Amino acid sequence: MAKDYYAILGVRRDASQEEIKKAYRRLARELHPDVNPDPATAERFKEINQAYEVLSDPNKRKMYDLGADPFGSGATAGAGTTTGFGAGFPFSDIMDAFFGTGTASRGPRTRARRGRNHTIRVELDLAETAFGTTQELVVDTAVLCDVCQGSGTAPGTHPDTCDMCNGRGEVSQVTRSFLGQVMTTRPCPQCGGYGTIIRHPCQECAGDGRVRTRRMIKVRIPAGVEDGTHIQLAGEGEVGPGGGPPGDLFLEIVERPHPIFERRGDDLHCTVHIPMTAAALGTTLVIDTLDGPEEVDIRPGTQSGQIIPLYGRGVPHLNESGRGDLLIHVNVETPTRLDAQQEELLRQLAKLRGEEHPPGKFAPGQQGFFSRLRDAFNGR
Repeated sequence: MAKDYYAILGVRRDASQEEIKKAYRRLARELHPDVNPDPATAERFKEINQAYEVLSDPNKRKMYDLGADPFGSGATAGAGTTTGFGAGFPFSDIMDAFFGTGTASRGPRTRARRGRNHTIRVELDLAETAFGTTQELVVDTAVLCDVCQGSGTAPGTHPDTCDMCNGRGEVSQVTRSFLGQVMTTRPCPQCGGYGTIIRHPCQECAGDGRVRTRRMIKVRIPAGVEDGTHIQLAGEGEVGPGGGPPGDLFLEIVERPHPIFERRGDDLHCTVHIPMTAAALGTTLVIDTLDGPEEVDIRPGTQSGQIIPLYGRGVPHLNESGRGDLLIHVNVETPTRLDAQQEELLRQLAKLRGEEHPPGKFAPGQQGFFSRLRDAFNGR
């Protein structure tokens, strides 16, 4: 009596190949002898593999739907083939069910591998990050061996074909189990999976195909970079083993602190301290910007905390047109030590302005973000 392979896998007769495969994998995980060693389970495991072999093959499935059973007692095989579970066992699908991969041959590995990436820190002044610069950097790296040109062999020699794997880079082993004959493949232990053996390595690079050296490179730092910016130089890293392609070189920008300016994005900030009289009467100051000395007009009546902007005097935008701004924060200083004459003059001024006993102007306290952050650290 023919077996109902659809019922064995628990799928409909019109199930798709994807549904059949999912059902088979689920049952294979549950019934595999390594998971469930019960003898009855082993027999059930054979049945689901027979069912999957038939239903996963369109031709066998068509024959089965017409009434033929490839595993029935009357089934025969052509020359050089065998029928039954042992010969038709889909081992690649079992491996796929448990490990997500089949057992396809990979062939020998190549000795040439990509080199490592390398990162170096580049310290720059504010003017250099703002307007760009050219730097000459000394880099410790690996370059192609001039003697063997990356092959790793001594001059006049070449790698020999491995006599254990015959150049395949892998060896196979066949074992017998109740599942039938199972073939496993692993890298050749003699050649390491390369398929060849270097019996006469290059004396210059010891067979690595590359040598360590120190070289100087000239790099262009674009305008507008900032602290923490990474610049990638493709192909400027180390040459890989076996003469493989080089990795990349990364430059990490470190911006040195400036004595006057604080950078926030592409804007520059600084603070100017002026006396009370200059704030009241107005004055003109000279500030050294990144573009050179420039006059700053302090208008009469300037208040402490006021910001004077110099538009377009900040840092150029990276890879864009335009620049940030220079923002000057004004701090008005009140005199703390007055001689008798100065005190008398201020009292006369207060009398003239009617400010001998000012009532003051009270308002809800407001603080900026940085002031609140400072007070939080001070425990206020």
